[in-house]
Amino acid sequence: MTTMTEGSVREFKMPDVGEGLTEAEILKWYVQPGDTVTDGQVVCEVETAKAAVELPIPYDGVVRELRFPEGTTVDVGTAIITVDVGGGAAPAAQEPAPAAEGQAGERAGERAEEPKPQGSGRQPVLVGYGVATSSTRRRPRKAAEAPAPEAPAPEAPAAQTAPAAPAPAAAIQAELNGHGPDVRQRPLAKPPVRKLAKDLGVDLATVTPTGPDGIITREDVHAAAAPRPAAEPEPVVETPVTVPAAPAPVTYDTARETRIPVKGVRKATAAAMVGSAFTAPHVTEFVTVDVTRTLKLVEELKQDKEFAGLRVNPLLLIAKALLVAIKRNPDINASWDEAAQEIVVKHYVNLGIAAATPRGLIVPNIKDAHAKTLPQLAQALGELVTTAREGRTSPAAMQGGTVTITNVGVFGVDTGTPILNPGESAILAVGAIKPQPWVHKGKVKPRQVTTLALSFDHRLVDGELGSKVLADVAAILEQPKRLITWA
Repeated sequence: MTTMTEGSVREFKMPDVGEGLTEAEILKWYVQPGDTVTDGQVVCEVETAKAAVELPIPYDGVVRELRFPEGTTVDVGTAIITVDVGGGAAPAAQEPAPAAEGQAGERAGERAEEPKPQGSGRQPVLVGYGVATSSTRRRPRKAAEAPAPEAPAPEAPAAQTAPAAPAPAAAIQAELNGHGPDVRQRPLAKPPVRKLAKDLGVDLATVTPTGPDGIITREDVHAAAAPRPAAEPEPVVETPVTVPAAPAPVTYDTARETRIPVKGVRKATAAAMVGSAFTAPHVTEFVTVDVTRTLKLVEELKQDKEFAGLRVNPLLLIAKALLVAIKRNPDINASWDEAAQEIVVKHYVNLGIAAATPRGLIVPNIKDAHAKTLPQLAQALGELVTTAREGRTSPAAMQGGTVTITNVGVFGVDTGTPILNPGESAILAVGAIKPQPWVHKGKVKPRQVTTLALSFDHRLVDGELGSKVLADVAAILEQPKRLITWA
């Protein structure tokens, strides 16, 4: 997470605050250059694809530099702030790449690992490192060594080229025997010339040799390379032709339109929903149920001392009803493993609750909800909702869900066809609870009624299983005493 830089200055890098995240947006800085920070002090708030998270600094010191302004999206592993942990005034200068010296070409691979790029977060290509710069380093070195090979050329390379001496005679004999093409497959050239051709991108098979016995010389390679730039203008000329196609989309009426960048939670939600909708075959079933008795039980629980200070509402009993239905039909609590081609049945329930926040829809879950008593479930629901509204839901709270409830009824909506949370097999949508005429004990009376919708993954949940779960939830809400008899 941290990296030592020059002197006593340390870099604090963007950590992976969630499992497998690659970037995060800096929402707010809580410190400025010159401020003193202590180990564990929160220095900034960032938004990942899952939640907003506060980042603490892991050491004491004085803030030297904030590498990125608020609103910038930064890759995980990129330094975002530097801190002087020694209190000195040593500048946090960037180390120049030593590989700029052409003579150090042989050790460029070793030096490239030493300097750490600072500031941009994009790993810059160091001078003398990488494919693009390797050729520029080799050419100056060749120019310096050029006089040496030419003077002792007949003697120094003799040991290497001595076996090649009979090659011309063999080549002539091969041509006389009708094997000329085989000779051309291996053009005659000394190792330095081959390397020069490789650096210049010249195919030796296309070079016309002028040296003795058909050997390709340096001049031949340069002559073959010279015409290349003349052949490239054609594709270059085509590039400007495509450029004029891009100017139009830039202009729009800002008084009549507002454009909002898709990032963070909204971007992750969009990708997850598209992936879920077009991966899992969704089936949705509906049931309308009289929940009058459930609402009466809610009012009674609000007066119970065991629920003092806890959030008690219809969602609490709906969540408990779903947990009981899952206990009676455990195969609904599963996931589809595409790689292994297996259905994974979970023996625990991490109950997700969809929550609308200013940053978008998130689905934190209550871990091991199946093992909680009704008061414990009420407490967990209250904490989940409060944390989500404050935008403080941690990434861990949104991982590992097994089944989800989405309460669209709070918006006055009767019901919907919810999309599965990725990795889950079922999601229950709860519609608005409204007084409606209902046949009760043989008479039409006004009753409190709602509509439930259960979407499930038809690869692992068939119509019978999905129907049983939905019917059980409805039966419990109609007769809440089943929470005791069925639990």
